[in-house]
Amino acid sequence: MHISKLMKNISKPRFIISILTISVITLLVSLNSAVSEESFLNLQSFLSDYLGWMIIIIANLFLIFSIFLIFTKYKNIRLGGANATPKYTYTTWVAMLFSAGLGIGLLFYGVAEPIMHLNSYPGMIDGDTSYNAGKAIGLANLHWGLHGWAIYACLGLCFAYSAYNKKLPFRVSSLLGKKVSSNKPLAIFIDVIAILTTILGVTTSLGLGTTQISSGLNYVFNIYEYFELKPLNENEQIEYTKEETFKIDVVIIIVITMIGLISVCLGLDKGIKKLSQINMTLATGLMLFIFAFGPTIFIIDALVQNLGSYINSLIQTATWTEVYQMNDLNTPDWQNGWTLFFYTWWFAWAPFVSLFIARISYGRTIKEFIIGVLFVPSLIVFLWMGIFGNAAIYQVINETSNLNNIINDNYSVALFALLDSYPVPIIISSLSLIIIVTFFVTSSDSGALVASMLSSKSDTSIHDESPILSRITWAILLGILAGVLLYAGGLTALQTSVVITGVPFSIIVIFACKEFYRSLKEEFDS
Repeated sequence: MHISKLMKNISKPRFIISILTISVITLLVSLNSAVSEESFLNLQSFLSDYLGWMIIIIANLFLIFSIFLIFTKYKNIRLGGANATPKYTYTTWVAMLFSAGLGIGLLFYGVAEPIMHLNSYPGMIDGDTSYNAGKAIGLANLHWGLHGWAIYACLGLCFAYSAYNKKLPFRVSSLLGKKVSSNKPLAIFIDVIAILTTILGVTTSLGLGTTQISSGLNYVFNIYEYFELKPLNENEQIEYTKEETFKIDVVIIIVITMIGLISVCLGLDKGIKKLSQINMTLATGLMLFIFAFGPTIFIIDALVQNLGSYINSLIQTATWTEVYQMNDLNTPDWQNGWTLFFYTWWFAWAPFVSLFIARISYGRTIKEFIIGVLFVPSLIVFLWMGIFGNAAIYQVINETSNLNNIINDNYSVALFALLDSYPVPIIISSLSLIIIVTFFVTSSDSGALVASMLSSKSDTSIHDESPILSRITWAILLGILAGVLLYAGGLTALQTSVVITGVPFSIIVIFACKEFYRSLKEEFDS
């Protein structure tokens, strides 16, 4: 097939500029890995230290705005017009948005995060196990619950209303009004930022998934020995260099990228839809297994207490800046590494997940959309963190396992260490690895699909499949960039890339929400 036909539906300026920018970043980072790692640390600290207050305010504003919309007179407006009907069932819809929204992250942090908060959060009270355990779960729910999904709800509505009701191109520049969208250089610049934000946001999750798969395979099957990796020491906790474990990471990324290519070529209905249904079914089965074979009554009691604690302390924890508990350098260490990172991670994922959610939400009302995107996934998160997190906390406070020390040494194996105390741990750990892989592939092909949609021509319908060349290119680049960032600075590099792109993009989303609400008033109040 001639290259001109393959490029037919691609917006060449957006596609080429984005590809070149990602390629330059990848090349510079790979050639200067040592310098890059230090630069990543310094830049992340700078942004978090000086703009942390703004990040917290913006995250809260998105939550307030999305809840506000439920009670307005516009709540019954249907995306696509009065006669539009949803393409997907409610269950399939929730499965797809949840899988794209945070699958890998929950599997990575679901066990580890509450235990890490238990050990490191500066507000813990010595000797008060009840308070500390509840606080640890509450913080995890804060990071994965309402605030994160609020930005998806806000930007997703902007995309859906713009594409389905106003018939505008599915681009971020289209959300900012005619003055911006008609200014071609400015529109291209904003869309390129959105594409870069999407790629780096998804890359962070792929990096986390790669690390967890690699660590999990070694924890369960001791594959590092099979690949003849040379450890740094032979002590009780064997450690390996980044260069050694990177060999395994590359193999994992290549395999997952190949699977993702197949899925992304199949398209939304045959690929991503089927994978989402599979991984949601498997993840639900794993969660029920932990609930049934773990400290069931303890988990039920904890869930009830966690709910009350979360509601009671939501405003306080959502606006906490750690200002009175600074370190010697007068910077909020804990807040920078946790809440601010998670908020900016959600910001960075916003163009990807929000456009994907808009793509599958035709026919929903504004009220139905917000309830489905904001509250249903948050409830799933609450159950997931409540079951996995409390199962882990039970082991730690009752000292029934060595989970606490294992997480402190290497938190990427937290899930597998928890499963050691359950029946048939090898089988369940293997199932967990399969779930991680399916979420990994879903994130990869969803990210490639969205990046492709953002770089398509303006006359391409949101219902159309994006150009196959574009989808394949982005799927491959996601794998390459994840590998390069892992090598250059590990999780630090991944986290910093999120902060760099997430912070400026959150400002763009604010203006998009303003334009969205202005459009509602203009069209339905006139």
